[in-house]
Amino acid sequence: MSLDVHIQRLGTPARAFIEDLRLKVEPGQILTLMGPSGSGKSSVLAGIAGTLAQLNDANGTETQPGRAPLSMQGSVRLKGQDISDWPTERRSIGLLFQEPLLFPHMSVAQNLSFATPAGPQAQRQARIAQALQDAGLAGYGPRDPATLSGGQKARVALMRALLAQPQALLLDEPFSKLDTALRSQFRDFVFTHLRQRGIPAIVVTHDALDVADPERVLTLAGKPD
Repeated sequence: MSLDVHIQRLGTPARAFIEDLRLKVEPGQILTLMGPSGSGKSSVLAGIAGTLAQLNDANGTETQPGRAPLSMQGSVRLKGQDISDWPTERRSIGLLFQEPLLFPHMSVAQNLSFATPAGPQAQRQARIAQALQDAGLAGYGPRDPATLSGGQKARVALMRALLAQPQALLLDEPFSKLDTALRSQFRDFVFTHLRQRGIPAIVVTHDALDVADPERVLTLAGKPD
């Protein structure tokens, strides 16, 4: 279930920000991607996930015609299969961001149900209950997400991502919104689950304390204008 990425070129039509970057993450390994703001870390994740179009829109390319859109040439292989041309929803790559992005109109259990694969209702409910127990949130299913603490919301967001049974997970500054104590606890919680489940993961961070494996760190030096 390894994730193999070769970015031949990532940038605008006029300028390449990243060239000939190769990443290989084995099952259960956690690669940390670091670098200054604007070095392209989030763009690398978007290229792997197939969401560069959304990133371009978020950065204002449609409202600012002078801003050139980013694109990526290269390959993304997961479990030996080339998924480079697949739409995001088919890639089986999970995403976790700074914000938990829980649906405010759904209960905790409904948020988890949204990501749970189709199947018998009893089986789906059992998976949700197990996820809540794993997160230390047994009995929290009926709760409104607005009543949860920051750490609890983060754990629900992670379990929702894992319930979708991703073949790889990309994490973009997932710990940065938490205070120091919660950050350490949640970081350990995330890394333990990724290793236990054998999921290859790439974590983008600015903080050296977020490094899961000192031998698995890649620093991007470039800085796009």
